[in-house]
Amino acid sequence: MSVSEQANFDICLATLRDTDRDRYLACLLSPEDRRGPLAAIYAFSAELARIRDLVHEPLPGEVRLQYWRDLLEGQAHGSSEANPLAAALLTTIERYRLPRATFVAMTEARIFDLYDDPMEDRTALEGYAGETASALIQLASLVLDADAAAQSAEAAGHAGVAQAIAGLLLLMPLHRRRGQTYVPLDLLAATGLDPAAFLAGEDKARVAAAIDAFAGLGLDHLAKARRAASLSRSTFPAFLPVALAEPVLRKAQRAGASLFDRSLQAPQWLRQLRLMRAAFRQRF
Repeated sequence: MSVSEQANFDICLATLRDTDRDRYLACLLSPEDRRGPLAAIYAFSAELARIRDLVHEPLPGEVRLQYWRDLLEGQAHGSSEANPLAAALLTTIERYRLPRATFVAMTEARIFDLYDDPMEDRTALEGYAGETASALIQLASLVLDADAAAQSAEAAGHAGVAQAIAGLLLLMPLHRRRGQTYVPLDLLAATGLDPAAFLAGEDKARVAAAIDAFAGLGLDHLAKARRAASLSRSTFPAFLPVALAEPVLRKAQRAGASLFDRSLQAPQWLRQLRLMRAAFRQRF
C-alpha cells in the first residue's frame, strides 16, 4: 500500500469517528489490515446519509449525490485525488473487486431522504434498507472475506432491515420536525393513521401502536437474520453494528408515543461495551 493510499484511509477513519461513531468502533474491532477499506465504505455511506442535513433544498442534495454517481461510473469531473474519501473508496472498490452498481444503487436510494414523500409500504421500506444498510453489510463482508461473503447474504439482507429500522427510530424526533415519516403507509393504515395524523401525535394510543408495529417489523427481520446466519469468523465484523439494533427496537416499543420527545440513543460507553461483547461472543 502506498503512502498516499494509507493517508487517505487514515482520513476516512478519522472522518468516520465524527460521522458514524458506532461503525468507527466496529472498524477498530476488525482486522487491522481491513480497517482502512472498511472505513472508506462506511464513511461513504455516512456521507450520503448526512446530505439532507447539509442542504436546505432537495436539488443541491441531488447534485451531491450525482457527484458520487459520476465518480462511481467513471464520469467524474477532475481527479478524485483531491477528495481523500473518493480516492479511498475507488481504491477499495478496485482492490476488493466490489460491485460498483451496489454503490450506485445506494446513492439512488438516498434520493428518498431529500424529500418528504411517505414510504409507500413495507416492500418499499425493505427495498430502501436493502440498498443502504443491507448492502453495506454485504460490501463489508466482501472486504473481509470474499469467499465466505456469499454464505452471509441472506443474513445481511434481514440484518440490514432491522438495523435500518432501528436507525430510523433513533432519528424519528428529527424526522418529525422535518415532516418526514419512514413508517410505511400500509402499517400506518393498519393502526388507523395517515402520515399527517402520525406526525401530529395527538392520538397517542394509535401512534404508540404504529411505533410498536414498526419496531416489531425490525425485530422480525432481526430474528430472521439470526436464523439465517451462517457467518464465518472472518466476516462477522461486518455484522458488529447490528448488535446495537435490538436494544433500540425494544426501547422504542416501551417508549410508544413519547418517542417523539426523547432520544433512544444509549450512552457511548454502553454501545461500545455491546460491540465488544458481540465481537467476543461472535453473536449479534
